[in-house]
Amino acid sequence: MAEKIRKMLISVLPGEQVEVVITQDGVVVEYYVEMLHQSKTKGNIYKGKIHNIDQALQAAFINYGAEKNGFLQVDEVHPEYYLIDPPSRGYPPLQKALRPGQEMLVQVVKEPTGSKGAFLTTYLSIPGRYFVLTPGREQLGISRKIEEEKERVRLKEIVEEMGLEEGIGVIVRTVSEGQSKAALSRDLQFLKRLWKDIRKRANESPAPVLVYEEKDLAFRAIRDYLTADIVECWVDDEDTAAQVNEFASLVFPRRKSIVKVHTDPQQTLFERFRVEEQLATVLSRTVNLPSGGQLVFDHTEALTAIDINSGKIGGEKNFKEMALRTNVEAAREIAHQLMLRDIGGQIVVDFIEMKDPAHIREVEKEMRQALKADRARTDVGRISKFGLMEIVRQRLGTSALSASLDMCPHCKGTGSRRNLEWRAMRALKEIFRALRTGVASEPLEYFTDPELAVYLLNRKREKLVELEQRCGRRVLVLPSSSEPCSFC
Repeated sequence: MAEKIRKMLISVLPGEQVEVVITQDGVVVEYYVEMLHQSKTKGNIYKGKIHNIDQALQAAFINYGAEKNGFLQVDEVHPEYYLIDPPSRGYPPLQKALRPGQEMLVQVVKEPTGSKGAFLTTYLSIPGRYFVLTPGREQLGISRKIEEEKERVRLKEIVEEMGLEEGIGVIVRTVSEGQSKAALSRDLQFLKRLWKDIRKRANESPAPVLVYEEKDLAFRAIRDYLTADIVECWVDDEDTAAQVNEFASLVFPRRKSIVKVHTDPQQTLFERFRVEEQLATVLSRTVNLPSGGQLVFDHTEALTAIDINSGKIGGEKNFKEMALRTNVEAAREIAHQLMLRDIGGQIVVDFIEMKDPAHIREVEKEMRQALKADRARTDVGRISKFGLMEIVRQRLGTSALSASLDMCPHCKGTGSRRNLEWRAMRALKEIFRALRTGVASEPLEYFTDPELAVYLLNRKREKLVELEQRCGRRVLVLPSSSEPCSFC
């Protein structure tokens, strides 16, 4: 089997936006975008203070300097912050273990969404190229994607030889595989110095204050996503390319030409590699499947629902085979779309109903196999008797959906609005109410959006005349382009 060719594309609009695309044989498999005017806080470490403790939720709300207080669950509180002795099992009542005004170091795990504040933790993680430093947790973890036992043993021995301070642990990242002891040592020493600086800044500054800020997307792309199987990294900004090249030369000292600069003024970087059309589908609510089926994505604050619509099925005889084929195709495409859209959190998939247990197991197996290529942590459940599968996925970066979409001011995120007839009935009620309460000698001016104004004057003219005669007042329906639609 021919080896798949992977490339990284970094498109920069200086001072405004960074986009990162990873392609495999020309197909976009990962896409991240960061609007520089939108402040990103995920990964940042703050010195914050407890604003209040909710006894029912067993959670603390932390003032860390943002507009909304952050949310800290009891299982995310490190025992070092307890004001009482920790129990031998479980967690203590949070209202007894902590107090309002108490200061602590917290890290943003999940960005604020909608009406919810950021999700916080006191179990800090400081990422480097080869390691993740975990202050407060004496652990030595090795990425599960490093499967060769001999290599796992080698990496474990190297870390143990380098030695760690008391109360500090590390997680060995996948890209550490095959790296020299010298390269690994440099990365670990850098992380130790960084943690020392964070502690110093936290001790010297009053809360709330930012003590560590995560790097921008261009830097994170090289640190986290540039792996040995990526043959080229194209950048369309010379300053960014110089920074990327400097870091890449440290990571891959033997590969001198991995970073390339796109300078063609006739076409953009994404046009050159024909990914623009593929990226356009990221914002689409629907995705077509080869057999004629379709995926439909719906997002809420708490979860993402994915519905699978079947294509045309000719008779009951072919239903089982068609359902299996469509569900298998859907499992593969869902795994691809989760990576491409960087959908995180709770995901519920509604598969086409299958009665055969063997078919159900096959679809579950296909989903798990397809998600092996995902660098994010995933947890896949079984298909329930109702045809539902639950997936939990870690969000890696900033998805194009969250960065580029705002809630519709008319439908308020429902995706639908009241029809013209319903809105006309409500308008007539308002007109009737105003006619009865106003001055009889003065005409009533009713301003509304142009669409509804035309509908009233053409379809409800007789009713308007009837109201005028009944109340003895003229009605003037006037369109206003500044009048928002309030009937959605």
